[in-house]
Amino acid sequence: MPEPKYLWLDGKFVRYGDANVHILTHSLQYGSGIFEGIRCYKTESGPAIFRLHDHIVRLFDSAKIYGMPTRFNIKEVEEGACSTIRRNNLKSAYIRPFIFYTSIGIGYNVKGKSTSVAIAALEFGNLFEGKHSGLNCKITTWQRINSSILPPGAKASGNYLNSILASQEANNSGYDEAILITAQGHVAEGPGENIFAVKDRVLITPPKSAGILLGITRDTIIKIAKSTGLEVEERDMRREELYTSDEVFFSGTAAEITPILSVDSRAIGNAKPGPITTLLSNRYSRIVNGEDKEFAEWLTPVS
Repeated sequence: MPEPKYLWLDGKFVRYGDANVHILTHSLQYGSGIFEGIRCYKTESGPAIFRLHDHIVRLFDSAKIYGMPTRFNIKEVEEGACSTIRRNNLKSAYIRPFIFYTSIGIGYNVKGKSTSVAIAALEFGNLFEGKHSGLNCKITTWQRINSSILPPGAKASGNYLNSILASQEANNSGYDEAILITAQGHVAEGPGENIFAVKDRVLITPPKSAGILLGITRDTIIKIAKSTGLEVEERDMRREELYTSDEVFFSGTAAEITPILSVDSRAIGNAKPGPITTLLSNRYSRIVNGEDKEFAEWLTPVS
């Protein structure tokens, strides 16, 4: 995919290849950045960003949790995302807002240090390209972080070292992706995705107390399911419940809705995308592409 031409940095556009930082920048050395992943979709009315405001609110909430200052407000960053799409003449894109410390040097103390805000937008397919029919997953030996260790409710760069270790273990063992559990043995989420299971036509997903990131796509699916008349339970799940579920799938901005065919080499249902997964996936696709008017307010036109 071609590189975009411009990137938004502190309210100004810079050429994509010129957006550089020093090797000793604090957020590069210590993982002290805050970010979001947002999708812009091609619709009949032009490019539109899905749940832009909700994503940027979460970005600022993450910054607040980590005590990161920024001189920009929510509205300015929302407009920055839209203008980045326009400036690069993109019809659809994955958008990455990023707040990071700009200080240079050794030392983890961030008191009095300033931050910058960058927004990149680039063409992007599905996170699991070539795996549209579904994934074979492994429950990793790495446990999901919890609020006594790092705040899982913040989308922070350093938090994702937990995800990288989990995904690496699964991939090295021949699986497509990992599933993390909590210290109490409850299902948490994937490395970069929330997880759902279906049993007897009831949609089940781990609760906030499982140390999950409260995904925007997760919230979208819950709302879609309820509007369709499906029963939804947010509760703790043991790993064996995944093994015996009728359907299991991941959700996320990058993953969208991706079926899970097996967990720990145990086939889920008929080892193919189930009817509830398919129903929700089709409805989700119609909504993000502007074809379903019930949730039209979730789309922000770029023009």
